Amino acid sequence: MIDQTTIQPVDQDAGEPVRAPGDGGRERHPLPTRSIFDPAIVGPAIGDAVRKLDPRELIRNPVIFVVEIGSVLCTLIFLRDLGDDTDVVVFNGLISVFLWLTVLFANFAEAMAEGRGKAQAASLRDAKKETMARRRNDDGDVEDIASNDLHIGDEVVVTAGEVIPGDGDIVEGIATIDESAITGESAPVVRESGGDRSAVTGGTTVLSDEIVVRITAEPGSTFLDRMISLVEGAERQRTPNELALSILLAGLSIVFLVAVVTLQPFAIFSGAEQDVVVLVALLVALIPTTIGGLLSAIGIAGMDRLVQRNVLAKSGRAVEAAGDVSTLLLDKTGTITYGNRRAVALVPVHGVTLDELADAAIASSAADETPEGRSIVALATGELGRPEITLPADAELVEFTAQTRMSGVDLPDGRRLRKGAADTMRVHVDAMGGATPPELTTAVDEISRSGGTPLVVVDGDRMLGVVHLKDVIKEGLVERFVQLREMGIRTVMITG
Repeated sequence: MIDQTTIQPVDQDAGEPVRAPGDGGRERHPLPTRSIFDPAIVGPAIGDAVRKLDPRELIRNPVIFVVEIGSVLCTLIFLRDLGDDTDVVVFNGLISVFLWLTVLFANFAEAMAEGRGKAQAASLRDAKKETMARRRNDDGDVEDIASNDLHIGDEVVVTAGEVIPGDGDIVEGIATIDESAITGESAPVVRESGGDRSAVTGGTTVLSDEIVVRITAEPGSTFLDRMISLVEGAERQRTPNELALSILLAGLSIVFLVAVVTLQPFAIFSGAEQDVVVLVALLVALIPTTIGGLLSAIGIAGMDRLVQRNVLAKSGRAVEAAGDVSTLLLDKTGTITYGNRRAVALVPVHGVTLDELADAAIASSAADETPEGRSIVALATGELGRPEITLPADAELVEFTAQTRMSGVDLPDGRRLRKGAADTMRVHVDAMGGATPPELTTAVDEISRSGGTPLVVVDGDRMLGVVHLKDVIKEGLVERFVQLREMGIRTVMITG
């Protein structure tokens, strides 16, 4: 089983901020990718490589432990022979240097792999420290404090565009919230006070309206804190295959050690006694030094590559278990698709012309800066050939809110153009004394069954038609699915 948690959904193919779908929209920023030569990683790794020279550390890796013993022996011989024949001293010194570099390189490779995980945890801690909160005191006044200073029972005010500073429950208000950092789901959700939809998580972003959150977790116990502890505490448990390989390497080292030791009596008998430094160099060349030196680094590097792809593997055993996966379940939104839905068709109903629906869709999207809103305008003005509409100066734009769940515009001539989800617009039209045409219900059902998202456009109490929004599939996914099938892995899409 792979212990995993979502760290931060990232659109791998995009370096720019990505505005997510859904009413309200918002931006998601990809996690920065650290260079392998990042000084913040290389510096500590050099120190760790030296620290790992401790024999108590290296005894876990028999091959490198043997190399370290040989390095010590060759260094002592080099120091003993200083002042003697120059060529022999230089040879012994070079062999000693090469052996120590071999040990240090093995330690450095492991320290670098560990360092990337530590750097990831450090970036999460920095992000947490930068989060500020607006705490409301008993007098109703609001003061700015760091999120680390919040305690259970504190009430904080969070408005659109702000990050919720800690885990808690909404006690006042309703808002749409971007929870993609926690759940990976790109579509925003509605959270409101009371009931079972009031819980919010620190690190998520409020997209619309204003809420008051009562903190329910002490600093150090929030979801983000637990995520940091998982990243920092990811330990490399040796897998069965690695244990078997380690035993094999240790056995080979013993065999070659015996072989090299027995060479000296034969050499003496033949009158060609060999220098100890030469025998040590021969031993290091014979034993599987490279495999032993990189074995631990390979396991940690595998875990680190998963972290870069938003999966936290707590052990090398989990990485190895992933090799036995036969079926891959993929969420649709944000995984198979970008999450930015695009308008692909307009469906007029009840005698409404396509041009009338297109003009109303353009006007009602004037206040909608989400990708789906922009795509509606692009469809109407591009494919359908409708002219761009310039709204009168005294037109009143109606932005999306969690209460109304619709957006649109109020024109000076009294027309009230709106667009929103089908159920919301039915309630809106019913309240104004209008009715829902049967063909609209049919169009909405057909779009929903096809996997699309229907948005209904209305003019006052008249339903004009439906906008068909379709998820945009990520480039290259078809080829990746072919590769997975060739590997014998079956893919299944799961979606709400």
